[in-house]
Amino acid sequence: MAKLREIHLPTTLRDHLVRGHPWVYRTHISKDLHLPSGSWVKVRCAGWTGYGLWDDQGAIAIRIFSDRDLPTPPWFRQQVQAAWELRSSLRDQGCTAYRWLFGEGDGLPGLTVDLYGDFAVIQTYMPGAEELLDWLVKSLIEIKSLKGIALRTQHLGDRAEGESKTQLLWGKPSPKAFVVQEHGLKFEVNLHTGQKTGLFLDHRENRRFVEGLSGDRDVLNCFSYTGAFSLYALRGNAHHVTSVDIGKGLAESAAKNIALNHLDPERHTFITQDCFELLDGYAQEKRSFDLVILDPPSFAKSKQNRYAALRGYTKLNALALRCVAPNGLLVSASCTSQVSPEAFNEVLAAAGASAGRRVQIIHEAGHAIDHPVPAQFPEGRYLKFVVGRIR
Repeated sequence: MAKLREIHLPTTLRDHLVRGHPWVYRTHISKDLHLPSGSWVKVRCAGWTGYGLWDDQGAIAIRIFSDRDLPTPPWFRQQVQAAWELRSSLRDQGCTAYRWLFGEGDGLPGLTVDLYGDFAVIQTYMPGAEELLDWLVKSLIEIKSLKGIALRTQHLGDRAEGESKTQLLWGKPSPKAFVVQEHGLKFEVNLHTGQKTGLFLDHRENRRFVEGLSGDRDVLNCFSYTGAFSLYALRGNAHHVTSVDIGKGLAESAAKNIALNHLDPERHTFITQDCFELLDGYAQEKRSFDLVILDPPSFAKSKQNRYAALRGYTKLNALALRCVAPNGLLVSASCTSQVSPEAFNEVLAAAGASAGRRVQIIHEAGHAIDHPVPAQFPEGRYLKFVVGRIR
């Protein structure tokens, strides 16, 4: 084996690295240093030593994997096994869809694995991660009996229509549509063309929380996708649920999920429309709901877009607040990692001021057990979920 390239970092980063932060930004590396993406490097910083993967593109130059030894296939399998054991409670509850591996949260930066029944979907978030795919596939099939493993690129998380861009890595491809289960509800998923990898797994517990709030309420679910929040609200005995999303074919998908769970279709309406336009129209009509759910896509992909994202969230929540009945509830979420929980609460306060309402926060949540966030890696907490009573 060739000798590892050693990279020396400024001493000011030592505490940052000792605490276990997994990223080294390119701004801390010599501009003249260029290595092939996926190269293992040895990192030194004021007596501290670590091992990471080099990425020759993007803001993050090195992702640290270990501060003890150079990673090997057995070490890699141990990390995947530990992640598997952490999710045992979900399997005990009968959930057949969850995130098996959450990158930095499970000690394997740049990699995620979502499990849907007997099929796994890998996503990579750096070019160098491709060097780990053989290790990852081998670890997955050694730990669980699978039928197929696919690779899906990061940009497919957008709400874009188009042909499948998944790549089969092992086994056989998943059916175009099949059913998974979550807390007793069934969902039809498409791992080839569906948004994210098929279902928004990070909101599983938040959906169940909404179920408990929905009894006898008129519910408006914006950015509903295939209706996951709507299904929980219907099972929670909502008086009526209106789902809204601009995506083509989502009304049919939501209807299938309602039928799968033998829920009353007469208590559900799907509207294919831009959510900003719909909320603005409802506000002008003074139409209100007892419970409004906002779960929009990310409004920023980089720090440069942070302020635009904050303005977008403020506008969206202000429109929604004008559509919440007195003493009703607003359920608002953000998956934009550049917006902190504190900043998101400030958004809700600003939106309330704009709409002439006050938001009384009664519940806040972040990530579920299959999306662990290391204490030393606050950047890993992207999900915000807030429930407020509107006064």
